[in-house]
Amino acid sequence: MSDSEIAKPIIRKYDYSINSDIKQEILKQNNTNEEHELITRFPTVYIVIDKIRGNKKKFGQFKAYVGETNNIVRRTEEHLNSESEDRTDWTELNNSKDAKIIVIAHKEFNKSLTLDIENQLMKYLLSDDAIGELNNRRSNDQDLYFTRDHFRDIFQNIWEELSKKNKDIFPSVDDITNSAIFKASPFHKLTDEQLNARDEIIDKIKDIREGRSTDNLIIIKGSAGTGKTVLLSSLFAELNKPDNQEAYILVNHDEQVKVYENIASKIGIKTKMGDSIANKPTMFLNKHLVDEVSQGNQDKVDISLVDEAHLLFTQGYMAYKGKNQLNDIRDVSDVVVAVLDPMQVLKNNGYLEKSYYDALLNYAKDNNNLIELSDQNRMVASKETIQWIEDIVTKDEINKIPNDDKYDLRVFDDVNDMYAEVKKHNDNVESLTKGLSRLVATYDWKFNANKDDDTVGNDGLWRVKIGDKFNLPWNYQLGVADKYKGLSWAEQPQTIDEVGSTFTIQGFDLNYCGVIIGPSVKFRDGKIVYDGSKSCDKKVTNKRTLENGEKEDVSSKLIRNQLNVLLKRGVHGLFIYAVDDELRKELLRQSK
Repeated sequence: MSDSEIAKPIIRKYDYSINSDIKQEILKQNNTNEEHELITRFPTVYIVIDKIRGNKKKFGQFKAYVGETNNIVRRTEEHLNSESEDRTDWTELNNSKDAKIIVIAHKEFNKSLTLDIENQLMKYLLSDDAIGELNNRRSNDQDLYFTRDHFRDIFQNIWEELSKKNKDIFPSVDDITNSAIFKASPFHKLTDEQLNARDEIIDKIKDIREGRSTDNLIIIKGSAGTGKTVLLSSLFAELNKPDNQEAYILVNHDEQVKVYENIASKIGIKTKMGDSIANKPTMFLNKHLVDEVSQGNQDKVDISLVDEAHLLFTQGYMAYKGKNQLNDIRDVSDVVVAVLDPMQVLKNNGYLEKSYYDALLNYAKDNNNLIELSDQNRMVASKETIQWIEDIVTKDEINKIPNDDKYDLRVFDDVNDMYAEVKKHNDNVESLTKGLSRLVATYDWKFNANKDDDTVGNDGLWRVKIGDKFNLPWNYQLGVADKYKGLSWAEQPQTIDEVGSTFTIQGFDLNYCGVIIGPSVKFRDGKIVYDGSKSCDKKVTNKRTLENGEKEDVSSKLIRNQLNVLLKRGVHGLFIYAVDDELRKELLRQSK
């Protein structure tokens, strides 16, 4: 069967209320025998939509419940008659004057397909600005089944039809898939490797909490793009189901805190203590105090999920007065699940000698608490393309750029041409991967809001300048409209006219990423070299005090790590411009 022959879905909307006769409403609206049978006798998926009372904000005005059933009449009557007695969310829905139930049927629906459609609808609605509450958050991804090959086209048809009927509640696919929440959604379909890892981690958590394991640290190891964040997000939802244990999530960037706060708010995840379930590590440790826990004055938290644990402070810094954040988090948690990739350490206050990481990983392995991910999930690229990037950041080599039909990897001789290409992809309305294409750069241009400098333009903005023709402000320099202030940097529309850094883009996906490699990265004598004297990042250039008390310049290692992060942001394409003449010439030579 060709895609064009896949049948259109049947979508019907009914009043949802204890005062309505749902059965008669359903039977009355179905005009043909086929529609009648598909809706009343075959598996269906349904969405109950209602307004959130007292919500005066522009976003998040509606609540939604997504479900699937083999008998829509019976299931709706169960919701209306029995569940309202013990579930306040259903009591409110059942007594609403505005609630509607949208029933979706399709001639190819079977149990497995409806479960996958249900899960995909939850993933989309979680990322939908109109939805403030999503009441069903179970995840039931299905494996192989007869109509699985048609799932994508059937779902796309369903969403398009829903959008035609109400674009305010069901916006375009682009608006959904380009949101930061969508990228971090706990409802993503996991790969076999991720599923096995999730099941293994849940078993290990149970072993630790029931005393069958003496160590409380589980480590997830994997390089950039191997799906560590998606796995952690799935665990976040799975471990915070109603009446289950409580799992905090700790992230290192303000943008990610916002994303997980939004996810938690929409699916109703709360903490016993009433604090935020999503925190930066220092915020978390200022609330859950090591001394108070050790003295028995404060309870330990059940589980702490730590994304990018390689960015945790390993010495006192600003608001953090301890010596090692990971150790402190372990002291106040029954279980810690930490994502670790030493090649993504970006600051000298997080830098530790290789021996530290080796000891940490070996200890986890000896305790059977090491989970390793190897499959590349972010970049839709061939193994050869991924290896080409790995050779740059691990071997200091630039090899011949491979031909790749799936991935757009290009080197530019003019930075303005690269910027134009990024903007073209960002504005291409015809493309399903429209939006979320941005410029980023190594931190080789000054940025300091508290000091005057000739780098600041007449408008008071710190800028990335290359020659006389390229001049764009660094990230967070342009004004942002109020309605976009809650979004991550890349999601804000004005940021197409800014240059991002590792601090704004680490942990996020871009569809197409234009990387400006600044003067701190050079090509000399057939190898890539790193020049800390050209970096403007003091957290890179300041020397690091090692365990033996000696101070060491670790700038070359940290600049390499920053380049590693930037080169692996693009899902569908990577564009490169190098400021260093020799590096640019070698990249261009290898691209021919």
